[in-house]
Amino acid sequence: MRTIIIDDEPDNVALLALQLTRHCPQVEIVGQFTDSPTALVAFRSLRPALVFLDIEMPMMNGFQLLEQLGDISFQEYPFRVVFVTAYDQYAVRAFRFAALDYLLKPVDTIDLVKTVNRAEMLTLNSPLTAGGQPAWAAQMEVMRGYYGPPTAATPPNATLSNKMALPHANGLTIVETSQILYAESDSNYTHFVLETGDKYLISKTLGDVQETLETRNFLRIHRQYVVNLDHIKRLVRGEGMYVVLSNGTSIPVARQHKDRLLERFGWS
Repeated sequence: MRTIIIDDEPDNVALLALQLTRHCPQVEIVGQFTDSPTALVAFRSLRPALVFLDIEMPMMNGFQLLEQLGDISFQEYPFRVVFVTAYDQYAVRAFRFAALDYLLKPVDTIDLVKTVNRAEMLTLNSPLTAGGQPAWAAQMEVMRGYYGPPTAATPPNATLSNKMALPHANGLTIVETSQILYAESDSNYTHFVLETGDKYLISKTLGDVQETLETRNFLRIHRQYVVNLDHIKRLVRGEGMYVVLSNGTSIPVARQHKDRLLERFGWS
């Protein structure tokens, strides 16, 4: 698998190349670059199948480099991108939640091998997304969704925006978090229910997505439900407390979560 590495830190490039050479025999390193403009010029002649790309670089960051490659015909020449990032844990959760290709610096060898194996499988079997766009285009949309349009000066702890990526059987859908009514546990899966009536089933447990959701004004109120607090219209007390959402759906409130819910709304 023809591979290039792009990172403005020479030591990072050398270390990653060494790890790939030692542990990933399917990889053929055909280029190593410490600046994006040089990589851009050489890219078309090298024709890599796999690109390890740093996000934060001077002159031209990783996202800007990919945008410059937008005129490549991906039907004829598909390639996959593995983002190598030092972004904070919010970004790591964003990538992991969306099941995208990323490596966190310093790169762990076990994670590297898993990522290369996955990239090889996807390159061979499904180089394009369901919508026919390059695979990395969806990755960029996820990062834009979480952090807004990235620039060379985008800080690692950039403010989260109001979008979320929902990976599902048919591809990847990016939605406004304001559209999500609630997430419901279904064993090892989670259903996302939107105010439009659309439903998405993702292969993550509710526990896996809870922390990501709760950074966006959601709250777990039951072992089966995480709800969007902005869509709660009524709280009903009785033998069993429950909330009524904006679409009329009733969601039970478990006893152990009651106090947190009341506190968030200033109820007593």
